[in-house]
Amino acid sequence: MSTMDMTGDGLGQRATARVVLISAAAALGGFLFGFDTAVINGAVDAVRGGFALDAAQIGFAVSCALLGSALGAWYAGMLANRFGRVRTMQVAAVLLVASALGSGLVTAVWDLILWRLVGGIGVGVASVIAPTYIAEVSPAHIRGRLGSMQQLAIVLGIFAALLSDAWLAGVAGGAAQPLWFGLAAWRWMFLVATLPALVYGTLVLGVPESPRHLVAKGRLDEARVVLRKVLNMHSETALDNKLRDIEDSLRSEHRPRLRDLCGKTAGLLPVVWIGILLSVFQQFVGINVIFYYSSTLWHSVGFSEADSFTITVVTSIVNVLVTLVAIALVDKIGRKPLLVVGSAGMAITLGLMAWCFSQATGSGATLSLPGATGMVALVAANAYVVFFGVSWGPVVWVLLGEMFPNRIRATALAVAAAAQWLANFAITSTFPALAELGLSFAYGLYAGFALLSLLFVLAGVRETKGIELEDMRA
Repeated sequence: MSTMDMTGDGLGQRATARVVLISAAAALGGFLFGFDTAVINGAVDAVRGGFALDAAQIGFAVSCALLGSALGAWYAGMLANRFGRVRTMQVAAVLLVASALGSGLVTAVWDLILWRLVGGIGVGVASVIAPTYIAEVSPAHIRGRLGSMQQLAIVLGIFAALLSDAWLAGVAGGAAQPLWFGLAAWRWMFLVATLPALVYGTLVLGVPESPRHLVAKGRLDEARVVLRKVLNMHSETALDNKLRDIEDSLRSEHRPRLRDLCGKTAGLLPVVWIGILLSVFQQFVGINVIFYYSSTLWHSVGFSEADSFTITVVTSIVNVLVTLVAIALVDKIGRKPLLVVGSAGMAITLGLMAWCFSQATGSGATLSLPGATGMVALVAANAYVVFFGVSWGPVVWVLLGEMFPNRIRATALAVAAAAQWLANFAITSTFPALAELGLSFAYGLYAGFALLSLLFVLAGVRETKGIELEDMRA
């Protein structure tokens, strides 16, 4: 197998084409993560009108998948430790296929909520397993770049969902209008998610199990084969040393449990609290408001439905491009500097958005931004996405995949990811009500959280660039 990067890490490891490909296959779960959570964007107004929902009801219908994601993330670590990373990814694919079909064929809002919950569980599982798996098969010197593939897949999934939403609504003449076989366009927005879910399920059938999981299960010969193939390690001495390092890091606990996360700092190990707070702040800065409600938001301040869809797609393209920038930078300048820059930038741009919406006139369907204020808000919103996409978007997933010691990694990541989904639910479900109070208040609140995230990074986050997983400490 040809090498993608002939620069090793001093331990006989090389970044082969194989490790890049299997990391990409695992990261496809992130694509489904982004697609499944963002696809509701184009359907919000049609679902609200079709089922006659108020602000609280549509907020729950949009965000209920996130409760399922929290549940899936919570149990993903336990499933991964018992059955393996690959088998758990296959379970996630099955749940996502079922959700896509069910959501597109619903007859009432209650079964939409049910199928969104099912899909949410699949997304939650994928959100935990992909970064764990990628971190465990990657050489340390490019682990940040490969780990960032998760976020790249997420933003590509968001882009694909918003683009397909816009295209389907355009073909039908509106999200609520009938399309093929008499089904409304918003139903097809959900149904098309079956295709990437089937592709994901097929691809993960061909990826090897994580060597660290194999060692934990005592399957040393299989772990040796995976390390030799994936990391191009042909030196028996290097293989023996790597297996010994993994065994040493796992020896203290062969069957991870939630109680392994307990510590003296408010009941949890400090590194677990840092992971939880990274997850919470990633959501409390309000990023998913942009991707779940942006079409409705821009429509509400004077843009046409078609223009609102276009703006949303452009924003998602910006997100993809800056994620590529983050991938190029994360192993060069480190995780912490990117988070610092991102927090500061988000605080400023969110504050500018809050000011813009404080200038709005009218209310409800008649709300509008005067003069050039609408364009300033649009530029600020995209600048905010730039700062998030180059920092907190990819870097948090990189850190969550690598920052925990081997013996607690899957379990600790599950807890942190569950906290992330609950935070996502809190932000997403409350936005419609906050928007009715005032968009200026909502974005001012998110700006405050961005400022707090800056203080948290400066005080509590430590750099993990170039550190072997076996050397991570609690």
